Amino acid sequence: MGPLEDAALLRPESGPPLVFTVDFITPIVDEPEAFGAIAAANALSDVYAMGGQPQVALAVCGVPEGKLPTEVVARIFRGGRDKAAEAGCAIVGGHTVLDPELKYGLCVIGSLAPGARLTQTGARPGDRLVLTKPIGTGLAAQAIKKQRLAEADVARVVELMATLNRDARDAALAAGARAATDITGFGLLGHLHHLLLGCGHAARIEAGAVPLLPFARALAEAGLVPGGSRRNLDYVTPHAEFASGLGEVGRLLLADAQTSGGLLLAVPPQNEARLVEELASRGAPARAVIGEILEGEAGRLFVRE
Repeated sequence: MGPLEDAALLRPESGPPLVFTVDFITPIVDEPEAFGAIAAANALSDVYAMGGQPQVALAVCGVPEGKLPTEVVARIFRGGRDKAAEAGCAIVGGHTVLDPELKYGLCVIGSLAPGARLTQTGARPGDRLVLTKPIGTGLAAQAIKKQRLAEADVARVVELMATLNRDARDAALAAGARAATDITGFGLLGHLHHLLLGCGHAARIEAGAVPLLPFARALAEAGLVPGGSRRNLDYVTPHAEFASGLGEVGRLLLADAQTSGGLLLAVPPQNEARLVEELASRGAPARAVIGEILEGEAGRLFVRE
């Protein structure tokens, strides 16, 4: 297990290993069912990033006192329940508390089939890095809050964030991927840095190969960058060497704080084509080869244009 794995792994004396995780978020869209579904997909993603299958979950919710109709809370829970059901995971209870800001998410327990483990320690030099969803949901969420995103683009972002990483997990296991992490709050570079600390190696990223939402760069250029994305860039900069031609916008895109992002997979080079094919056949939102694992200082990032 790496120092910053996506979930905890328990090995009972009998039965399959179990995966434990918890994640919750504040609203990034107005529609309650959509918020519930996105929050659930975001939490379930940690289990998929370990190679696991979600089995059962508990809901966690913080509700502002006297500020939210009961029906709205019920709709959030309904959206989360339906998304978990799509994953084959039952929500069997949970807990609510009074909180100044609305929050919702899941505590999830999953199981690992034999040979299905995708811990971060498994990546090896030469492994190709493959990303399964485009980057830009942090910028999109900021634009939604400020009503700066077209209705069709909002629908696209909601669909993307509510998409389970189940198919990406299945493709990774079928193609013999050795390691994975899901791309969420720390952004692409932050989560890759954590994976590299786990496996003890460095990595090279080709910025031009990273898939972006079609409007992401324009939003960044317009200054609609969330504070979390700027903090992510500050966090990874001491561990990164950026190409001289990669400006601030390019760096911020790679550090954009994601919600329910895709999986970043490390796959042996001889299996790269198989993984891309598996992702394509399952309709993954992206199947981009964006770099590779290198010999070098643990956690070091080399970012080319």
